[in-house]
Amino acid sequence: MASKVLIIGACGQIGSELTQNLREKHGADQIVAADLKKGNAELMNAGPFEQLDATDKNAIEAVVEKHNISEVYQLAAMLSGTAEKMPMKAWQLNMNSLFNLLEMGKEEKVDKIFWPSSIAVFGPSTPKENTPQQTVMEPTTVYGISKQAGERWCEYYHKQYNVDVRSIRYPGLLSYKTAPGGGTTDYAIEIFEHALKTQSYTCFLEKDMALPMMFMDDAIRATVELMENPSENIKVRSSYNLAGIRITPEDLAASIREEIPGFKLDVNTDFRQQIAETWPSSIDDSTAQKDWGWSPKFDLKKVTETMLKGMREVHSL
Repeated sequence: MASKVLIIGACGQIGSELTQNLREKHGADQIVAADLKKGNAELMNAGPFEQLDATDKNAIEAVVEKHNISEVYQLAAMLSGTAEKMPMKAWQLNMNSLFNLLEMGKEEKVDKIFWPSSIAVFGPSTPKENTPQQTVMEPTTVYGISKQAGERWCEYYHKQYNVDVRSIRYPGLLSYKTAPGGGTTDYAIEIFEHALKTQSYTCFLEKDMALPMMFMDDAIRATVELMENPSENIKVRSSYNLAGIRITPEDLAASIREEIPGFKLDVNTDFRQQIAETWPSSIDDSTAQKDWGWSPKFDLKKVTETMLKGMREVHSL
């Protein structure tokens, strides 16, 4: 790999683990991490880092030229819960950061781009069970609207300018390594920490609120596999559905009780319950399976065991 990879938003939940994965795979010097703020010491000391504003195209171009970058993962975004509190700021960040990379692809300054979408592109009119790859999308959140618009622009730039842009609609993501980032599915991380600290958790979603979830290792593997596949295998240039496991807060609580018998789950819903109600309960990702061989490895039991073990080790709980 003569040319290098740039990960924008490298200090975030997905970015930090993707950066580590790719550095282990290709060598630390080949993967340039970038973010608006500096990350933890482990990430900062493990390889090249650039302080970078994802909305500053000139700054991105300078980093691309400096490091001979050919491939960019653009992960900087304002997530669902936070975006509802500052809609215009979220729209500007989420859209301008994407346009910068699409334009650079059009100008042949980078060869390949990854941009994450989300199940937030779906809305209350979308079929909730086994949501198809192509279906009605009428998102009702700022985050969802920005992601739906982004998908359309990705497909447009691919068709009009042959930009090699690839995307995944991530479900809720579970990881013990980084703190939640303001999303509607953050409860599924918080619940494990509280289970170990206090053996109780008050959830901001209803106990029976089913949402698609995925363990971070599966999400990172899917992202890398998508990017490593030959271009002819990537038939969808908007964004691929990706499914993990259908989980409710009570499902997680019951699974945790097998490890921590006294665990107690309470509910005190907030505005995120209304967001969750507009999202699918389960996802059909057969198109990703067919096009590039996607298959998840983590079920609920494995997720629970791994999260509790990881929380104990990383956070000394």
